[in-house]
Amino acid sequence: MLEAQPQTASAYATIQNPIEKRQAIRSQANQRFTQEPDWVTFYREILGINGIIRRNYPDAQALADFEKTDEYGEIQQMLAKLREKGRTQVSDQEPTRVITVRMPKSLHESLRVEAHERHTSMNKLCISKLLQMIDNQLVPHEV
Repeated sequence: MLEAQPQTASAYATIQNPIEKRQAIRSQANQRFTQEPDWVTFYREILGINGIIRRNYPDAQALADFEKTDEYGEIQQMLAKLREKGRTQVSDQEPTRVITVRMPKSLHESLRVEAHERHTSMNKLCISKLLQMIDNQLVPHEV
């Protein structure tokens, strides 16, 4: 766990300048990154539902705005570098879950070909795609 990590969103509430707030979050992420955790731990502590980013940007619009910043992009790069190392600790704190996704055959084939072309597994490719931010306008809403 992060030693200097604020435990609540209010820890950054005193930072009035939004740029300074983003930089402080990036600094916390970089501090954790230099400790070389496995990527799942980094994700959970920085990007996860109870991670530093969501604690500081709890509403959807604030989070979406943060996801458009250079600081967020840098944090995504840190995550990608940790994923390249391939280390994943399986623990009781972070058990593995399986989901089943229904998709058209043509989409499945496209993913299979893309994974082959990228010299990776479909699982790693799909996780990479799931980790990317997505424009809310591109997600169909349930009716």
